[in-house]
Amino acid sequence: MTTEPSLDLPQPQQARSRRTQQRILEAGTALLEEGGTEALTIAAVAARAGVSVGSVYRRFGGKDRLIAGLQHAMIEQFRADIIRRFAPLRTDPVTLVASAVAGLTETFEAHARLMRVFITAGTTDPGVAQVGSAASIDAGRVFRRFLEPVAPMIAAPEPELRLDIAFRLVYAACMNRLLHGEHFESERSLTWRQLTDELINAVCLYLLGAAPQ
Repeated sequence: MTTEPSLDLPQPQQARSRRTQQRILEAGTALLEEGGTEALTIAAVAARAGVSVGSVYRRFGGKDRLIAGLQHAMIEQFRADIIRRFAPLRTDPVTLVASAVAGLTETFEAHARLMRVFITAGTTDPGVAQVGSAASIDAGRVFRRFLEPVAPMIAAPEPELRLDIAFRLVYAACMNRLLHGEHFESERSLTWRQLTDELINAVCLYLLGAAPQ
């Protein structure tokens, strides 16, 4: 399986065709979440979506392109969710940092099952890994751009580096939780909410020298 970094699928022009393509993507997503890439066959997707095998082939050309389409659809939704969650009620520095951290962790949690499939696939498929890396780098840009107002308040020679490290810290914690679960590195129970709160404290201390009150 090889997933291309860019995807140039024909855009359906008619409403019926758009609905069919959406059903195919939804069916493929469900199969990936249930059984990973091994469960994703053109026949299984067609049956799940209630369309013909030929209809799937006409739109995606085969399993590799279908997986690429599913990965791109997930990435678009992931990015949209991050931006939606980066919406603090106030604009003070601590609230901005807390909103950025929570926005990232909550988006990881919301997309955990499907992300786990693509991350696992990326360990053996360079194409999947390349697309995933590009999406992760883009998420970092969104995170740092959101926290630009905080940069002048960071007491460090390179505040931009601090923002990058903050993103890497939260990203790494979420990836570890997503891939290995709650107790891989510790016997202590830690919900996603607790992990989010502790990461907010850590990042606020790292960037601003003060934790939320």
